[in-house]
Amino acid sequence: MFTLRTLLEGKWPILILVLLGIAGWLWCKPVVAVCLLLLVFTISFFRDPTRVIPPDPKDIVSPADGKVVEITPVEGGTMVAIFLSVFNVHTQRAPIAGTITSVSYHPGKFLDVRNPKSSAENENRVVLITGADGYRVKVRQIAGLIARRIVGWKHEGDRVEKGEHIGMIRFGSRVEITVPTGAAIVVKLGETAKGGETIVARRN
Repeated sequence: MFTLRTLLEGKWPILILVLLGIAGWLWCKPVVAVCLLLLVFTISFFRDPTRVIPPDPKDIVSPADGKVVEITPVEGGTMVAIFLSVFNVHTQRAPIAGTITSVSYHPGKFLDVRNPKSSAENENRVVLITGADGYRVKVRQIAGLIARRIVGWKHEGDRVEKGEHIGMIRFGSRVEITVPTGAAIVVKLGETAKGGETIVARRN
């Protein structure tokens, strides 16, 4: 449910809340309850549950947990957008097995990711994964109003398995996956996806 890597990403807010709780215990008891609630929420945010990865190589899995909020045709394929609330798991996973052939970081704004402009204007990190046969899937991690730190655990040249962790975004955010033309989209608008487990699309 929890991994050392994700908990280390939250070490500073967790440490600060622990220290505030100790200070509250010494000088202001009501503060302890507030700190305890915030600490439980923060630790819960950095959870990292085990997922069952679909074995069929034709299945393209969701890169993130959250609600499917957009399915849009784009140049060369289809883009599926997933909204991550502060209550969702915030690690991202590889939709297919392959090699990371490109990673690019784009500075930008921190609009609420429910704002239609956020996709084009917010800070984001784009990861391109290429399968052994040249099949390419793009994942875009997008920062939000509260989420202002995009973490990359995998880098250009790294080999990844389907469902393997590639990064994390702290607090509410948006993740987009773009699959090539011809892939059959399986998820529907409004559906709740699980990273590494929910099938987003299938290769033809």
